[in-house]
Amino acid sequence: MGFSVSGSAALIFAGLLIAFGMWHTAATNSFERVSEAQSDRSDGLLDQKNTAVVVDSASTADGDLTVEATNTGSTALSLNETDLLVDNEYRTGWRANATVDGDAATYLWLPGEQLAIEVPPEGTPGRVKLATEAGVSDTEVVA
Repeated sequence: MGFSVSGSAALIFAGLLIAFGMWHTAATNSFERVSEAQSDRSDGLLDQKNTAVVVDSASTADGDLTVEATNTGSTALSLNETDLLVDNEYRTGWRANATVDGDAATYLWLPGEQLAIEVPPEGTPGRVKLATEAGVSDTEVVA
């Protein structure tokens, strides 16, 4: 009778030790994921606060729609992650006709640099919107 109590206690202790080990692993992994998500969110908000663009002009003077914008923030932007909307319609293929400070070979838009885009208009455009990867955008009425 003495062995069965000791054996039972050892079995229960071993079960509790295994259960605690499994719980601890799951809790640690969950905490790490939440911490990483909070860090990523903070980084994204900081990028958003440091991003600013201004659409300087939008015109159809030469037959093509010409949009000029300046990166007035302190974050470098990628043209691959920047979107152009004309009259609330998403435009594709505009990056092939875009220049950053006169350079057509770059897709990096640094702070203080001017982006120039020329695209063929579809009808008579009324306004354009340039949106960045951080969700910051600016809209201009086409003159």
